[in-house]
Amino acid sequence: MPKPPKGPSRTLNDMCPGRRARIRRHLGRGAVRQRLMDLGLMPNVDVTLVRCAPLGDPIELKLEATSLTLRRHEARTIEIFDDE
Repeated sequence: MPKPPKGPSRTLNDMCPGRRARIRRHLGRGAVRQRLMDLGLMPNVDVTLVRCAPLGDPIELKLEATSLTLRRHEARTIEIFDDE
């Protein structure tokens, strides 16, 4: 059984441009969660935050050779591993 995270968990919403992270799990439910997974945002996938829009929403992510844009609300539902 996986261990619960120590302290508050980090999400894609907490990343800064140019940083890289590995997806830990999805906190969302239903069709939105399934759609994000269909787009390639699966556990243990590395993502890079390329940039944020001028007002902060949406954000652009890079997964291998794919670029993807997410709203901050959706990015908050994707937990990432803490930097080690």
